[in-house]
Amino acid sequence: MGKIKITDTSLRDGHQSLWATRMTTDDMLPVLEYLDNIGYYSLEVWGGATFDVCIRYLNEDPWERLRIIRKNVKKTKLQMLLRGQSLVGYSHYPDDIVCKFVEKAAENGIDIFRVFDALNDIRNLETAMKAIKKTGKHAQACVVYTISPVHTMEHFVETASSLKDMGADSICIKDMAGLLSPYVAYELVKLLKEKVGLPVQLHTHYIGGLAVAAVLKAVEAGVDVVDTASVPLAFGSSQPPVETIVRALQDTEWDTGLDLHELFEVATHFEKIRKHKGFERGVTRISDMKVFEHQVPGGMISNLYSQLEEQKAADRIDEVLAEIPRVREDMGYPPLVTPTSQIIGIQAVLNVLTGERYKLCPGEVKDYVRGLYGKPPVPVKEEIRKKIIGDEPVINVRPADLLDPAWEKAKQEVAHIAQSEEDVLTYALFPQVALKFFEYRQNKTDEDEPQIRPQEEVGEEIKVEKVKPKRPAALKETRKVAGSKEEDEMNIDEIREIMLLLDQTGIAELELQKDDYRLTLRKFSGAGKETVGTEPIKIPVQDKPDLSKTEPEKEKAKADNLVEVVSPMVGTFYAAPSPDSPPYVNVGDRVEVGQTLCIVEAMKLMNEIKAEVSGVIAEILVDNAEPVEYGQPLFLIEQD
Repeated sequence: MGKIKITDTSLRDGHQSLWATRMTTDDMLPVLEYLDNIGYYSLEVWGGATFDVCIRYLNEDPWERLRIIRKNVKKTKLQMLLRGQSLVGYSHYPDDIVCKFVEKAAENGIDIFRVFDALNDIRNLETAMKAIKKTGKHAQACVVYTISPVHTMEHFVETASSLKDMGADSICIKDMAGLLSPYVAYELVKLLKEKVGLPVQLHTHYIGGLAVAAVLKAVEAGVDVVDTASVPLAFGSSQPPVETIVRALQDTEWDTGLDLHELFEVATHFEKIRKHKGFERGVTRISDMKVFEHQVPGGMISNLYSQLEEQKAADRIDEVLAEIPRVREDMGYPPLVTPTSQIIGIQAVLNVLTGERYKLCPGEVKDYVRGLYGKPPVPVKEEIRKKIIGDEPVINVRPADLLDPAWEKAKQEVAHIAQSEEDVLTYALFPQVALKFFEYRQNKTDEDEPQIRPQEEVGEEIKVEKVKPKRPAALKETRKVAGSKEEDEMNIDEIREIMLLLDQTGIAELELQKDDYRLTLRKFSGAGKETVGTEPIKIPVQDKPDLSKTEPEKEKAKADNLVEVVSPMVGTFYAAPSPDSPPYVNVGDRVEVGQTLCIVEAMKLMNEIKAEVSGVIAEILVDNAEPVEYGQPLFLIEQD
């Protein structure tokens, strides 16, 4: 027995669980030195969803974030969450990508790699573990905790023993859904300490209200390290608050030695961010307490709410939570942790939204059933397997054995835009999103960046000021007024381009009139806005943007024997499976029932949209990589 060590998760799992991972690097900068001086065992700052969100939503380079944190945190170990063969993505990557990623993560500042596989299939950890050991960094291997008829104490101990044989330096009990009850925590920690003999760390979530008690019982059983978060980033679906754990253990044999006053100074900073950005506190709702039934983990529950809101179906959350355990049972009781939490969760959402179970199955769900994520704890139900993949075989080898090396191919594909090997890795993991980010980075100017005052102190009100933007060169040309001989007619692509440009720069307004667009350019000048000029731009009627089909048009489509294919969800339309692949279909192509037409990326998964009728593609109504709404027409098929 002795002093308990603490890992702080505020900069990774804390804001992933509560704030949909939307904390920026600029939010973190003022508090890094304070966190470094508190005396934590480690800071979890990277991995999980942080990588994806940086490039997808925040327009940040995750590698640069890691380098900045490493530069400012000089004494405390930096830790990341690695999803085994899935790294920081949602599907398996080839071994050469896994090895290169681990190498670069260590090189850029990671000291401790916490690695796990969603199915506790240790075959999926082999390559990552070898790569981590090669770097000389700490390899912490996870036993993913869940409750099911097949997840027993024997299963967890056997898994941990196998991980020790693979070279694990320590074992983490990963209780992603807050299901670990106090007395089970005591028993499991004691068994792992006695039978495996490695240091044990406990990662749990507060979501069902058991976390503090589970931590304290784990401490009594001999746990070495526990995960906590600063109080504004704790409770709810996040970790237990560090302040509570530190106070509970004060003046005991397990005293953490951390200073409560310093912890509250850091908490004040995070509370300022929370208020400034309108983030919610961690609270426990009735649906959260139902975690003991649906087992949705902390990292997913907040995203599940936001995803249903995007689909305009927030009122159906209870139906989805009831469907999740049914899907999980169908799929062989996988633990619900990324990526299986997304796979099971999204399938449950689609079952509810479409009104028919397994009518629409994303590619990731099909791959899971094919065995491409690993071996489920028990086989997928036979009738469900047949409904999803028919008579296709299920593999029984390590999934990554079927993947071709990808590093050299990725290097060639982004040689024109990649600035480093890290960029190549970003592209290899998230091709579509990476290309968008690289384009943004290439086109942005210094004026696009917020000015952060380096002298900001922890607890001080955070103020981010944007510098005055330049007027885009693309808008400097003066157009002739409508009605003149030199009147301009613009097609829909040009209009969309200007609208996007205006949206990105924030220096103009677009005023709509009945028969044309009147474009009023305004620039910031001193305390107000100064009108630069007004110009009407005539748009041919047939080229006007049409984001949703009108009722007369729908009737015309029916009359012409045209069948609409509409988006079953809010997401992003992709015409091809990858940037370098040809589109699934073109205008004039003949398609059959069940043939894939496109992909709609939604809720982090690629959803194949299939034809429900046979015929010829008459029209494609959206552009590649264009956002689409629920029910928005995507194709017109001239039915046989």
